[in-house]
Amino acid sequence: MNSKALPRQINNLEVGVYECEVHLKFRLIEEKSLLGDREQLLQVLLDALTEGSDDFLETLQASVKAQEISEFKASPQMRRQLMRLRNAAENPQI
Repeated sequence: MNSKALPRQINNLEVGVYECEVHLKFRLIEEKSLLGDREQLLQVLLDALTEGSDDFLETLQASVKAQEISEFKASPQMRRQLMRLRNAAENPQI
């Protein structure tokens, strides 16, 4: 799955590494074949949750936790991206 951050202005950018946990419970009307492909199912669920409850989706329970963690717990790729963001904030391109 490819995740992209929301576009933001780089000025005065303070970034950190966060560990996030999402627990969802819902009822869904969907094709049975979709349940076999975890990635596709996750994408459909995220799209449906973004749209909100309707005749095909009922959210029963939702909880979200986010906690800032040490950047040293992040993967090397994430740490490099963090350095790029910080460098971009210190040296803005005109």
